[in-house]
Amino acid sequence: MTFHTLISTVAVLALGAGSAFAQDTSILVQSTTSTANSGLYDYLLPKFTDESGITVNVVAVGTGQAIKNAENCDGDVLLVHAKASEEKFVADGFGVARSDLMYNDFIIVGPETDPAGVDGMSDAKAAMQKIAGAEALFASRGDDSGTHKKETALWKAAGVDAAAASGGWYRETGSGMGATLNTALGMNAYALTDRATWISFENKGDFDIAVEGDPELFNQYGVILVNPEKCPSVKAEAGQTFIDWLLSEHGQQVIAEYKLNDKQLFFPNAPK
Repeated sequence: MTFHTLISTVAVLALGAGSAFAQDTSILVQSTTSTANSGLYDYLLPKFTDESGITVNVVAVGTGQAIKNAENCDGDVLLVHAKASEEKFVADGFGVARSDLMYNDFIIVGPETDPAGVDGMSDAKAAMQKIAGAEALFASRGDDSGTHKKETALWKAAGVDAAAASGGWYRETGSGMGATLNTALGMNAYALTDRATWISFENKGDFDIAVEGDPELFNQYGVILVNPEKCPSVKAEAGQTFIDWLLSEHGQQVIAEYKLNDKQLFFPNAPK
């Protein structure tokens, strides 16, 4: 499917003969479009490869699809943003353990005309009620991604059955975040997105952030080693090495250092 984007880092300098890994060691990470589209992996993975000799290949899809792929043993590490689904993945035996990795937040963006009158609001529930009440166009990913899961929870909290309006004011793209934002711009529709994607998104037009700052818009990312007992093909040692690096003080610093337009996109919060 077209939203399955494969991002690969090319192996660079492997460590010397003392390295625990061969030069051609590689792992597959099932992850999200938001982390990939933000440019985080382009910044982070070459540093990890330089230090470990391990090449990391990333499949960037919606969180729901990433979890399904990992359950099908297609991947060594899962890095997504839907905590309840991640915990279920571990509880069902597909993952070894889950760790908080980093966070940012979700925002609602919309056109300058602001047909629902939500610009400047910090109450996501009230804003979504106003959008539904005005029947203002809203573009949803509709793809079971972490962003879509959050959006669905927000509609539920607002007491709005958005799915019943599908095809009317509520439009489901079935696409990744970038494509959904482009659709929103084309229709003058509101959309929920993560801040990192919005910062890195270049086709903003006359759109801006309309709703932000609600604690309910917190966006936590987690990282999990796929269970080698369920999936014997998992490269557990190399996968765990990657996870340990991400969770280390050094790896957390690398995540914090990544910025676009002088704005930090992700905030590390691995347990100490």
